[in-house]
Amino acid sequence: MVFSSHVFLFYFLPLVVLGYYLIPKIGRHLFLTVVSYVFYGWWNPWFTLLMLASTAVDYWCGKVIASGEAVGDRGRMRLGMLISVTSNLGVLAFFKYTAFLMESAQGMASWMEWGVLPVPEFFRNIVLPVGISFYVFQSMSYCIDLYRGHAKPADSFVDFACYVALFPQLVAGPIVRYGSVAEQLRSRVHTVENFSLGVTRFCLGFAKKIMLADPMGAIADGAFGAGTGSLTTAMAWVGIGAYALQIYFDFSAYSDMAIGLGRMFGFHFIENFASPYKSVSITDFWRRWHISLSTFLRDYLYIPLGGNRKGPARTYINLMATMLLGGLWHGASWNFVAWGAIHGGVLALERWFGKHASLARLPRVIKMAYTLVIVLVGWVFFRAENFEVAVGYLKVMFVGAEVRPTALMLQAELLSGANLVTMAVGLFAVWLMPNTQTILRRFVLWKAVLGLVLFVVAVAMMFTSGFSPFLYFQF
Repeated sequence: MVFSSHVFLFYFLPLVVLGYYLIPKIGRHLFLTVVSYVFYGWWNPWFTLLMLASTAVDYWCGKVIASGEAVGDRGRMRLGMLISVTSNLGVLAFFKYTAFLMESAQGMASWMEWGVLPVPEFFRNIVLPVGISFYVFQSMSYCIDLYRGHAKPADSFVDFACYVALFPQLVAGPIVRYGSVAEQLRSRVHTVENFSLGVTRFCLGFAKKIMLADPMGAIADGAFGAGTGSLTTAMAWVGIGAYALQIYFDFSAYSDMAIGLGRMFGFHFIENFASPYKSVSITDFWRRWHISLSTFLRDYLYIPLGGNRKGPARTYINLMATMLLGGLWHGASWNFVAWGAIHGGVLALERWFGKHASLARLPRVIKMAYTLVIVLVGWVFFRAENFEVAVGYLKVMFVGAEVRPTALMLQAELLSGANLVTMAVGLFAVWLMPNTQTILRRFVLWKAVLGLVLFVVAVAMMFTSGFSPFLYFQF
């Protein structure tokens, strides 16, 4: 089930909201847990068993850590934490990376002329459970935070299961750490203003997805699906620019909808975006893009690796390692490794160049342009079907290619009046408008009315277009 579907909008969500506010307070977490499992099991009911098992293991590990802390047994605490980390990463590795490792081994065997490496059919047919990358990180962070003393144990298994499975942010984030919602699970305030803000933010996010992200996706699909022979340099830049807008509006729309839904049930989730395309460096970009992931990688990977505490060389290595693993978290493909390497390498360079104050005095527009070019190059690897396609696309962007007469047909299709208007609106929203959380910092009636109007228009557009899932569902 997805937020941008009629089943969710007109059946699931109204019934859940009605049930939540009708049942006694003591039963609300159990209710949210059950409906969240229904929401998640809509794709494949068997996936719910995996999530339940992960939840049970981490709840038990939390008990082990808490009991060890109570008696001052650091060994027991460490055991509980290690079991949690090992089991969660093991499950994630099996479902997400087994096929990738097998294919890579086959490629290596072929390159070394070792012959064909047999791969059992079972490993070819592993299905990646939707949202596993997100809920595994959340569940695992609970035990790590308990071990570090940054959180207290959940009051009950139902409360913890509710935290892991909470449907607003279950499938594509933002990644919510237990410590940030622990008090809200114990007690939270429900007000008409909070609920109204939640509804309005959900409506704006839904409109952003349908009215901006999906049309930009059609342009990007046209450019990346054309092949280098039908793609001019200009259209290659238009295509990757459209994808940059698509992935931002798509993912920030999901975050808006998730945060809005959370507000409707009294939860306050972390903001996930802060106008990332206004960044003046890649370092700045990662303070603004997918904030819940970047802070997670910082606190649970970069800092434990040593951060910047062990000298410049080790700092650069830690930055690169963090971004390479961050790339692999997004997908089991060499494309994502390349994307992580680009960002990690530039982060390391920026840290080294940071010692030169003269660079900081460059005009803001130049720094924004440099950052945008790096981000767009990275997005090519993110979007392309494979590494070879990405390299070919970049060659057209920066060198050009001999094109066929069909290039003019593609150009006319991509630069239609409707596409140009949508792209202009998207660019205006990205660079000249405040972001959604700034717009809704204070509730005003006209904002709610505008949100509802945009929602109605977006619903009408949804019924006239095909199904378009959120991009981050695949990660």
